[in-house]
Amino acid sequence: MLTREQILGDLVDTSVTLIETHISWVLLTERDVYKLKKPVDFGFLDFSTAAKRKEACEREVELNRRLAPDVYLGVVPLRQHGQQLSLGEQGDIVDWAVHMRRLDERDRADVRLAQGRLGPEDIALIAERVASFHAQARCDATTNAHGRLEAIETNVRENFDQTSLRRYVGEAQADELTAHQLQYLQTQRPRFEARLEANKVRDGHGDLRLEHVYLADDGSITILDCIEFNDRFRYADVASDIGFLAMDLSAHGHVELSEHLLAEYAKYSGDFDLYDVIDFYEGYRAFVRGKIASFVAEDPSTDASHRSRAAASARRCFMLALATGRPALLGPSVVAVGGVIASGKSTVSRTLGLEMSAPVVDADRTRKQMIGVRATQPVHDGSWQGAYDPKFTEEVYAEVFRRAGVVLASGRPVLLDASFRSRGLRARAHDLAHEHGVPFRFVECSIDYAIAKQRLVERAKHASVSDGRLEIFDDFVAKWEAVQEFPEHEHIRLDTARPLPQTLATLRAALRTWPEGFDA
Repeated sequence: MLTREQILGDLVDTSVTLIETHISWVLLTERDVYKLKKPVDFGFLDFSTAAKRKEACEREVELNRRLAPDVYLGVVPLRQHGQQLSLGEQGDIVDWAVHMRRLDERDRADVRLAQGRLGPEDIALIAERVASFHAQARCDATTNAHGRLEAIETNVRENFDQTSLRRYVGEAQADELTAHQLQYLQTQRPRFEARLEANKVRDGHGDLRLEHVYLADDGSITILDCIEFNDRFRYADVASDIGFLAMDLSAHGHVELSEHLLAEYAKYSGDFDLYDVIDFYEGYRAFVRGKIASFVAEDPSTDASHRSRAAASARRCFMLALATGRPALLGPSVVAVGGVIASGKSTVSRTLGLEMSAPVVDADRTRKQMIGVRATQPVHDGSWQGAYDPKFTEEVYAEVFRRAGVVLASGRPVLLDASFRSRGLRARAHDLAHEHGVPFRFVECSIDYAIAKQRLVERAKHASVSDGRLEIFDDFVAKWEAVQEFPEHEHIRLDTARPLPQTLATLRAALRTWPEGFDA
């Protein structure tokens, strides 16, 4: 059986760096990575024999090529020649290792975050990549079995059974944390059943955290180290996957980026219903992270300083799991952004979404998701026809308001990006806020019509989510109903011909936005 002493003595020299986790030894050379499985059996994973370790290595390569096809190079033998271990060609095969191409550590998301190089634009790229991965991931009866409430409860109770929780938090806190997660499962069965019916339980990543995400300067995303040793940790609600990464951002002190990640993922996937369950899954994932840290903290073979750091990490994660039921920092509200075609409402909505770390429910994107076309595919059916028929437009707005209602119910603010050309549609947005007992603002984007037409000429040269175009502009303007129904404190008028910084200053003065430079 392999030991740490053998690895250090036979394989690690001045040109090789050893990184040790609770289940692996990772050998780093200048260009390559070799990952060996430790001969351990934790119940939820079993690497106790060489045959099982080889199978796990093969599964790791196969599964991780989904998100990192040019990184996972294959499985190589570990050989013994006399008393020496090597990854060369001489000797008898005694074990196996995953061979990987080494990536630039500067591209790793946690490193970029620590250096101030992971911003909202990067988070959006990651969200889009994960949403695309989930859309193509396996979804069938086998994966669905792991999204049933009973299966989720098994995982939750297993976490409790495998963790010495009271060693890291107080007795009252431990009781509150376990009771909260179990009570949520017992009272929210319809939410989990709805996720199953919507095909949101898929073969995902299972360990989606910052240190596994690499973002190159060209914007390409590579994601490593999915769970290979136990399918049931990968077969889960996509909200559990994205919730892990959101939790990790919060754990690193960036709740604003965590919320932005969820907002961007919901936008690209159309899955605003994730807000029904995301707080539970963030808490669940924080507990899992704490459990893994506790394994390291309690491992006598790990050096004392490493155990001490792991114990502190375990406590932080358990406390984060306890806090996931807290209200959002900004509190729920409805901000509806409307205006004629090319008035700049989508730019204003995106800007506000960043300022408030809030999801934007976009009528144009929602419409295309409902008819099953990609966001930038033109749908030019003519004024008030086809996808823009008034009856179907009513269905689109109904879905916009439904999605927004899910976000509000989670205790978060939401932005609505649509034309809101009629008093009736604007009244429905106002009613949504009233039904949830939250503040309402209508942001009216105004523009000189000549400037709007110039914008439409430029828009036609590029792919766009909006189908607004010059040919239908005059007809649209003719049917626009002036905004006169809201009191002054609910109605914000913007001249979007002004520079964006001036517009933003007006919005910040009128709305509660995330404090500049603040993270939590």
